[in-house]
Amino acid sequence: MIVVTTEQIEGKRVVKTLGLVRGNTIRTKHFGKDIMAGLKKVVGGEIKGYTQMMTEAREEALRRMIEEAEKMGANAIISTRFTTSAVTTEASEVLAYGTAVVVE
Repeated sequence: MIVVTTEQIEGKRVVKTLGLVRGNTIRTKHFGKDIMAGLKKVVGGEIKGYTQMMTEAREEALRRMIEEAEKMGANAIISTRFTTSAVTTEASEVLAYGTAVVVE
């Protein structure tokens, strides 16, 4: 599966547009990570636990989007985007979306 953020794929031609595909996941904070985040507010620096959590969330959302595209018969996804939003004060959603296409 080819996944790109552009509207075209260099050297390929879109022969069929199948439609919107998306994948999402919602993650909650971990109490231990919250304690470390509080300490980082005082001393500064990256909150590695949150960075890892968001990286894993993006990968899961991307995997789910690809699975949806494969079920539609796509061999590529163009115009891929990611977005995040707070679902509650304790949970965030990561959404990946794009256009499923067939390319040659």
